[in-house]
Amino acid sequence: MNSFLELKKIFKTFKTEKTVKVLKNLSQKFDKGKSYSIMGPSGSGKSTLLNLISLIDRPSSGSINFNKIQVNFDESEKNDIFRAKNIGIIYQQNNLLPDFTALENIYLASLAVNSNKDLAISSAEKLLKKIGLSKRADHFPSQLSGGEAQRIAIARAIINDPEIILADEPTGSLDMETAKDIFELFNKQKRSDRLIIFATHNRFFANKADCLLEMTDGSVKSLDA
Repeated sequence: MNSFLELKKIFKTFKTEKTVKVLKNLSQKFDKGKSYSIMGPSGSGKSTLLNLISLIDRPSSGSINFNKIQVNFDESEKNDIFRAKNIGIIYQQNNLLPDFTALENIYLASLAVNSNKDLAISSAEKLLKKIGLSKRADHFPSQLSGGEAQRIAIARAIINDPEIILADEPTGSLDMETAKDIFELFNKQKRSDRLIIFATHNRFFANKADCLLEMTDGSVKSLDA
């Protein structure tokens, strides 16, 4: 099987008062149809890695290939379009827009790809029904529970039918029972033509991935037998 996503010799260094090497010579392949969990302590580079894969950030050196095509990080507009069309992102803090309703938070993500507002609203309404929150369509994020807000965040991430879903501690701010419900919804997004990568501190959820990776010393290693 040809890997859909390949990271080659990735280094990421942050320069503030001192130079901090977060990722060091990291190489990893990811296949569609699989889910990957990334474990590691805070500060180990999990979020940095996801930011590179999502093209929000760029590596200090090394290359990222999607479907054997290398990303040119100087083509920021092209990369923004690729991200909007192909990558859905879910954060620990749901990052919903506070002044927009649940429905608006979902369909606005669609408008980044397609300017057909009626189609975007229709798609968002279908997703709200699918996640059991149709009655919350006109509610603002402040009126939603943590679990409801994260369901909206998942709907927003998948409205453009992305090839890749990235999640950074998607259940980290929730109690365990709510987290299990959210993870079940998240896990249902897996399919043969999609790649899912999520970072977590929780071994219970990490073990549910097809492939378990651990961040260590700025790189990744497989924990699978």
